[in-house]
Amino acid sequence: MKAKQSKIRVLHLITRMIVGGAQENTLLTITGLNRIPDYEITLLTGPSWGPEGELLNKSSGFNLELCSFLRRNINPLFDLIAFCQIYSFIKKNKFDIVHTHSSKAGILGRLAAKLAGVRIIIHTIHGLPFFAGQSNLANKFYIFLEKFAARFTRTIICVSQSIIDEAVRNKIAAKEKFVKIYSGIDLTHYKKDPAIRAAFRKRLGIPENSLVIGKLARLFNLKGHEFLLNAAAVVKQKFPDLKIVLIGDGILREQLEQKAEKLGLSANLIFTGLIRPEAVPYYLQCVDILAHTSLHEGLPRAVVQGFALEIPAVCFNLDGAQDIIRDQANGILVSPKNTHELAKALSKLLADKKLRQQMGAQGNLLVREAFDSQTMVSAIDFVYRRLLKSLDSKVINKEELIRIKKINRKINKLNKKN
Repeated sequence: MKAKQSKIRVLHLITRMIVGGAQENTLLTITGLNRIPDYEITLLTGPSWGPEGELLNKSSGFNLELCSFLRRNINPLFDLIAFCQIYSFIKKNKFDIVHTHSSKAGILGRLAAKLAGVRIIIHTIHGLPFFAGQSNLANKFYIFLEKFAARFTRTIICVSQSIIDEAVRNKIAAKEKFVKIYSGIDLTHYKKDPAIRAAFRKRLGIPENSLVIGKLARLFNLKGHEFLLNAAAVVKQKFPDLKIVLIGDGILREQLEQKAEKLGLSANLIFTGLIRPEAVPYYLQCVDILAHTSLHEGLPRAVVQGFALEIPAVCFNLDGAQDIIRDQANGILVSPKNTHELAKALSKLLADKKLRQQMGAQGNLLVREAFDSQTMVSAIDFVYRRLLKSLDSKVINKEELIRIKKINRKINKLNKKN
């Protein structure tokens, strides 16, 4: 009688599971992989304290463990203890694959996995820890750490081509070590519905005929809310009934309220506060244009979510923006921090409903083709199996190889298009 093949044990490690793009990506990845019978998935994460909220509110079927000393901010003592906790956990559970996310967990987790003897170590870069606007010393420190950890990383997954280009330019690793897998969303929740639009506009106090600019982001530094408010003050002169809806919460809310008051935008500005990720599609339906003014973002995930509902975007032209924005086709790219260009682009779209519809439809086509979370999970599954096959040809049977080849052809086709 043939012995039953044991499951592939995979550990995903992330610093914290707050309500955020990288965390939503990670959750979709592990829940998707967990549905594949071959895998046994475990998530190890630090505590999710703070105003960003907690993404994990119920069991999703995978194993969940807490690393109590894994925190976002650098703390030599806590980081050393966290490293010891991570190493001990990996060593005890004998994982086949360790897959890390975020900078802190990526450095500590990859080193711990290497010392624990894990043969396949993978890291996803959702956004590089070094970027323009940060101090030169900090950037050099992060580049050194990323280079060090990349030495014992089998594959580095990036959510946009711009991340790969920047990482290669800074000699983090050879280009061959990187693979692009777009950060997917669960498209089943993104369906336009006039009744939902009307209901949520009523909930937020938005008149039926008011034009709305939305921004989906935590109210934190580098998210660029101040540039949107400055531009909105200009746009308001032509569109006095304009509403600006800020979806999300954070430490800058009071500061933004004060800025809006100085700019005469208090009556135009609406804060939704912290909302659950599953509610995002409902709030977005209130919006006519999405403004993405973040100064550091691996991939503008909020733009992808807007496109899924046929909402055009105006986006700062940096990081992964060019992976999804086709300038003047599905949105408009403007120079970072340029309030004049931002106001001009927003006004152009506000004044032309037909153009908004055309751009939104083009954005929707791109998202439906390349950003479905199932496509993302299939791509990651392929990466895992390819690496396992390189270690042990017996891991994958003939039927699985045929399925993997089909997935790979689909991924290559999408990458060529995008």
